Amino acid sequence: MSHTFSLVDSLALSDLQTFLGRAGRVEDGSVRLIAGSGLLAVYVAIFYPVGLHDETPTVLGLRTFALSDQSAFDVVVPVRSLLDRLARVRVEVEDPSAPANVSVPLEVNTVVWAAISPPRGGWHGLDPMPSDRLVEVADAGIAEIRDAVPAGTGEQLVHRARAEVWSRPIEGFEHIPAGAAFAAHTLGFLAPPEPVRVFETGPWTRLSADRGHVLVRRRAWTLQA
Repeated sequence: MSHTFSLVDSLALSDLQTFLGRAGRVEDGSVRLIAGSGLLAVYVAIFYPVGLHDETPTVLGLRTFALSDQSAFDVVVPVRSLLDRLARVRVEVEDPSAPANVSVPLEVNTVVWAAISPPRGGWHGLDPMPSDRLVEVADAGIAEIRDAVPAGTGEQLVHRARAEVWSRPIEGFEHIPAGAAFAAHTLGFLAPPEPVRVFETGPWTRLSADRGHVLVRRRAWTLQA
């Protein structure tokens, strides 16, 4: 079944393009789109475990967009295919204030991370985090991986190095892995010195800023008592 959604204007269209473009540079795979009640929730995967012994946490980026229609669907599609369609719609826009209608690409059905749905309720607030601290952690991790992984290193060793760095807890915020800082930074969610709000429910942690959310599903051994 083919689906469409209608963003409220070309500014929202541009915001969605920017978000997916940033996500595609990290993980050029798939995006989950959930439409309903006049909103479009857009989930992208930044990190996720690829095997039983992989301790990498699941780290997702989320942005929501207002819709001008009542579309209702839950699909997973290729990031690049959706970006191509957004680009075509943007070229065809005549009135920037008019709704932008987008057709959804063909769905894919083999994306493991997309079967993991963060809860919508039950969140309780924790101490906020300084956004500049998250930038610092992200930049330090990027530099560490760059120094540790020379050009031409095999994919398995690269993944192992990334898993080790981004699974590491943030000092002073041990319930949050460094990968959450990387996600918030690379997706453009941080705006120092504004703090980032932190919420938790069960194995999930959410970092929320005005520009978007990072959702982390931690491995069982990292959970607080």
